[in-house]
Amino acid sequence: MAELIATCVWSASPDLLVAVHDHLGPPAHAYDNGSQAWLRDDGPDGVPVEWRLHPRPDLARPGRLSGYHLFPAVAGALARGEDPALDPTTVWCGLEAVPAFDDDVEPDTLAAHLGTILGWDPDAWGPLDRDELARRWERSHGDLDVVAWAVAHLRAA
Repeated sequence: MAELIATCVWSASPDLLVAVHDHLGPPAHAYDNGSQAWLRDDGPDGVPVEWRLHPRPDLARPGRLSGYHLFPAVAGALARGEDPALDPTTVWCGLEAVPAFDDDVEPDTLAAHLGTILGWDPDAWGPLDRDELARRWERSHGDLDVVAWAVAHLRAA
């Protein structure tokens, strides 16, 4: 039987990136594929939450920008009112947040709590089979819009 985990997702936009920059700060981890991650103890009742900004499957990152330089070059510039190094709509497909260690949190509680922290309500939330999501992403060889897939499955549930 699939293990369903409370999941919240936000579709990417310049305004969302500024909210992430302002409320979460610099990512704890960045990856060469463009993924950015935060691990914070800001969930309901202090539950650790993993926040992950997912790259677009077709991201063509310039070689001069490492994964660690991508977020400041794009989201940081937007937050400062500057033109970013890359068009933000070509970089990330959206943000996902889940209890980091599969803690049992009600999806509605998680969505309300994280929406307050970010100052931005999620586009979709609910229980999601994250193992299935990971399998689909791996089978696609990274060519899956993780957030669009999650939104479609959360709204269908």
